[in-house]
Amino acid sequence: MKEFVISEAKVETAILVGLITQTQDERKTNEYLDELAFLAETAGAEVVKRFTQKLPTANSVTYVGKGKLEEIRTYIRNEEEEEREVGMVIFDDELSAKQIRNIEAELKVKILDRTSLILDIFAMRAQTANAKTQVELAQYKYMLPRLQRLWTHLERQGGGSGAGGGKGSVGLRGPGETQLEMDRRIILNRMSLLKERLADIDKQKATQRKNRGRMIRVALVGYTNVGKSTIMNLLSKSEVFAENKLFATLDTTVRKVIIENLPFLLSDTVGFIRKLPTDLVDSFKSTLDEVREADLLVHVVDISHPGFEEQIEVVNKTLAEIGGGGKPMILVFNKIDAYTYIEKASDDLTPRTKENLTLEELMKTWMAKMEDNCLFISARERINMDELKNVVYQRVKELHVQKYPYNDFLYQTYEEEE
Repeated sequence: MKEFVISEAKVETAILVGLITQTQDERKTNEYLDELAFLAETAGAEVVKRFTQKLPTANSVTYVGKGKLEEIRTYIRNEEEEEREVGMVIFDDELSAKQIRNIEAELKVKILDRTSLILDIFAMRAQTANAKTQVELAQYKYMLPRLQRLWTHLERQGGGSGAGGGKGSVGLRGPGETQLEMDRRIILNRMSLLKERLADIDKQKATQRKNRGRMIRVALVGYTNVGKSTIMNLLSKSEVFAENKLFATLDTTVRKVIIENLPFLLSDTVGFIRKLPTDLVDSFKSTLDEVREADLLVHVVDISHPGFEEQIEVVNKTLAEIGGGGKPMILVFNKIDAYTYIEKASDDLTPRTKENLTLEELMKTWMAKMEDNCLFISARERINMDELKNVVYQRVKELHVQKYPYNDFLYQTYEEEE
């Protein structure tokens, strides 16, 4: 039943398909396909070809046009003749059951969309019982409206209605529908059980949070693969798993951190990503409760990424959706050591774009916008980490005094006592 996700560890070859639409220009489509390629690589696939097409909106039957689908099919056949088998075709948007069925019938290979690919990475990354339960629920939510595609081999048995209404229909009327309903009921029952488990986990997590004592909670949030776990390791002096792959962190990790005389709780959360359906976010409710209940958010941004401003918007939008918007926030631009820009020629009189800004100019722009709530660091090279610690300390201290006015800091410094 889970045939539409990558379940094997072997390297498979993949083709990527994206659309250039009225709301998504060519530059943005290429950027999205770069991210899709990174997702495919994280899942264990090797991208061998990309196809794009200009359309006002996605084709409701086959996502791309008939001619483009034929072009993809020709490429797959040519590769097979050269004994280079194409394992799958991955589409950059979520596909409906009808689209998947029609595309599969035409291309005769495994068809994935962005959502199923992300789900497969989630399943691969899930380590704890909590994360595994959340991933399984998300997979069933994705699978439920697509069940019919898994039973197309029974369609020919549907027959007609009434006496002799369809050739060979006697005794074979509607078994596909019966099997579909049976599967639907099994999945709904399983989803109900998983929701009950997650409700129990939510209660346990809530109890754990209550027992953490009077400490300010700080949550690291941001787009996936921006360096949150690396920052977590440096601030908490712990060994949280960090890797240059998407969704390396799926379980929320909470550590007690002490800066000078002030202890607080720091949590590393799952990274956000664009085009992620809300029902998948809902499956990670207990994980994202750490964000909802945080007193301070540290929004980490990869400044070396060409689309970092859009990533900021995606994170802010997701935070608002899960009820984490409006909280005190520090914007931390990470990876300044990897930042590059295109210097304009002296005789180029065209207006400068974002790509032509130096790091210093970019820093001045954001600092003017965010005032003191904006920092530029490199966690890998440990640049400006002391400044980050100092700013976090000051913000946490302010929040601590407001929230717990009669609670002394657990650790007093000798300088203050003198």
